[in-house]
Amino acid sequence: MTLFCLSASQAQTNRTITGMVTAAEDGSALPGINVVLKGTTTGTVTNVSGHYSLTIPSHGGTLVFSFIGLQTKEVSIGKLNVLNVTMNVDVTQLSEIVVTGYSREGKRGRKQEAGAPSHHSMHVPYQDYVQPVVDAEEYEGVTENVFKNSVKDPLSTFSIDVDEASYTNVRRFINNGQQPPKDAVRIEEMINYFEYDYDQPSSEHPFNIVTEISTAPWNEKHKLVHIGLQGKSIATENLPPSNLVFLIDVSGSMSDPNKLPLLKSSFKMLVNELRQQDYVSIVVYAGAAGLVLEPTSGKEKQKIFAALDNLQAGGSTAGGAGIQLAYSVAEQHFKKEGNNRVILATDGDFNVGASSNESMEQLIEQKRKSGVFLTVLGFGMGNYKDSKMEILADKGNGNYAYIDNITEAKKVLVNEFGGTLFTIAKDVKLQVEFNPAKVSAYRLIGYENRMLKSEDFNNDKKDAGELGSGHTVTALYEIIPVGVKSKFYSVDELKYQKTDISKEAIQSDELMTVKFRYKHPDGENSKLIIHPIKDKHLALDNTSNNFRWSAAVAAFGMLLRESDYVNQYSYDEVVQLAKTARGDDEEGYRSEFIKMVKSMGLMASK
Repeated sequence: MTLFCLSASQAQTNRTITGMVTAAEDGSALPGINVVLKGTTTGTVTNVSGHYSLTIPSHGGTLVFSFIGLQTKEVSIGKLNVLNVTMNVDVTQLSEIVVTGYSREGKRGRKQEAGAPSHHSMHVPYQDYVQPVVDAEEYEGVTENVFKNSVKDPLSTFSIDVDEASYTNVRRFINNGQQPPKDAVRIEEMINYFEYDYDQPSSEHPFNIVTEISTAPWNEKHKLVHIGLQGKSIATENLPPSNLVFLIDVSGSMSDPNKLPLLKSSFKMLVNELRQQDYVSIVVYAGAAGLVLEPTSGKEKQKIFAALDNLQAGGSTAGGAGIQLAYSVAEQHFKKEGNNRVILATDGDFNVGASSNESMEQLIEQKRKSGVFLTVLGFGMGNYKDSKMEILADKGNGNYAYIDNITEAKKVLVNEFGGTLFTIAKDVKLQVEFNPAKVSAYRLIGYENRMLKSEDFNNDKKDAGELGSGHTVTALYEIIPVGVKSKFYSVDELKYQKTDISKEAIQSDELMTVKFRYKHPDGENSKLIIHPIKDKHLALDNTSNNFRWSAAVAAFGMLLRESDYVNQYSYDEVVQLAKTARGDDEEGYRSEFIKMVKSMGLMASK
């Protein structure tokens, strides 16, 4: 009886405060805002809709609302149980930040005042100002795929790629009034940044295959082949329990507002999505690596928030040691039937220990054998090391995203929660065989860093890409039909050797055959799917939104890379094509893309 009375007494001394935080500027919801009871460690963070809920002592107190780039606000609770708050941009903070812009030719331009309007369609705290981009950033070289002869090279083989980092990074450059470096533009990642309206799988396989063929918008003599994969969507409540290790870079280079502070708010949004059966550990690295949070249930959100809030930036970057420790923690608490994953958050500036791309690649290749998957989240600019993070994700059975603002964090860690963190198929490879009786030449658009040898397709020891719950993957081939003369592909007939095309190929109405191999997340033997494709001579205007949208994004990527294959296609034409395929666009991502293309067109015309 005494225990019951004590419990009841405690219940009477607490109450729950709820509310919503919005931007004073336009009334839009503000996710990721820190809400803390002043003078205590009791706190929470607003969800994607700007709402919060916090249990506090009944005698009241003061709530403190804070976020980088916004004015901190303190509000007395009194007897209120619902407390809605509006927040203003902190002009003092923003006025201290300027950026030196560069023209298309790379010449130094005028300074832009902080707070210059961005081209983003939604209000987000980190997009109300721009920051400098310097030459210390590193990108892996990309050599554009060329047309190949379908008689001599009938097979095209590659690994899928669900990374999205290139699109966000390109957007950051354009929003800062700069031409993105060519090697920062990976067209497949730009295409796959967007969701596509593919049907859910209905067979025993964990994904559905969708294909479509029409005219290439940038060259009416050529055809464009659209190949889409739709991963099976699994409801959050049905997802397996998670064993997550947050591996966080707290070195000195992470002190900028768009690095560690943004990282903390991003991870808090992720923690809000976790369930009681999900566990989080936190490993940090700077001059050395250390474990700052033992495995903690997703139910204990305040404990995880407190550990994140205590992180401070300083020191050098022992990235190799951090990765070793994070995988060790993940392996110690491995969930056999669960989702075991290290989530690395960094600007990629490793400078102590295993720091070269080759060393990091070997380390990650060794660690992926443990069954622990990897997600890489990039933050910041100026010294950003894209090349290292792309390699880590590719070699670590994982995915890679670049987070430049809290809205992007919401997209990656909330909207795409299952796809980012829960793998449904691994080592997914595609191999396309072209019918030489119908296809003179072909080229894969993008995926340059994902190409495989023909023999790799049937080699189950060869690593390939992973597909997450609900994820879509899209690939495009540009083809030159037999009988079409193209300035982009011309080869003289052989004098000493003739290659006969078989009667079966000539009589077939198939343009190509797509073959897929994949493994289950815990499997070692691949499964094979074969999907023939016929040309139904569909006019571009009659294609799906999926087809036209992916084509518009591909054309934009080719323009940014100054590709010869874009064939005089213009930014204005990209905008017009994209407008016909915008669809519902509930989150506004496609509208943002159209505005970004318009901005790039204006920059290019100057």
